[in-house]
Amino acid sequence: MAGDRVIYKGFKQGVTLEDLREEMRTFAEERDWNKFHIPRNLLLALVGEVGELSEIFQWRGEVSPGLPDFEEKDRVHLGEELSDVLLYLIRLSDRCHIDLPTAALRKMEKNRRKYPKDKVKGKSDKYTAYQNGGAKNDISAKTEQETKTVTPKAASCSTSNVSGYKTYLGQIFVVSIAVVLFGILKLAVGS
Repeated sequence: MAGDRVIYKGFKQGVTLEDLREEMRTFAEERDWNKFHIPRNLLLALVGEVGELSEIFQWRGEVSPGLPDFEEKDRVHLGEELSDVLLYLIRLSDRCHIDLPTAALRKMEKNRRKYPKDKVKGKSDKYTAYQNGGAKNDISAKTEQETKTVTPKAASCSTSNVSGYKTYLGQIFVVSIAVVLFGILKLAVGS
């Protein structure tokens, strides 16, 4: 069956994130859904879709790039779930007034500085492993210290700590989503 598959050659040319953003905006406006498309609701919908995407890979063990062991119906299903995640991400960025393509390019440039190819090629270490002679930078140390101090306070859930606790959980939540999305997209594109 694998021999019957079309060879993957990258994304179709001509479809832009702006095209998708406008499609999502029109779709929501035609249904009078803007009142429901507040950032929190969109984020929760995005998380739900990431969960559905994760189910496709659950219990499969290691999955090879290109997904050679996937049946065509699984590949179609994967494409649908990846699309749901992408569309909710685009809609969330639009409703938050974030220019997602520009933010993504800016983030890639930041990653190039954090992970210079001459230092990290073939390695999967976090950037702190090779910056400043392997010592963690001030930002990492500060983040670790904040985590240590926030966690015990958050556990008590006193009225004064609830706001900080929610912020802390929100940060963990967003980072978790980012890690899951990155891992799944990396598997799906085979890099």
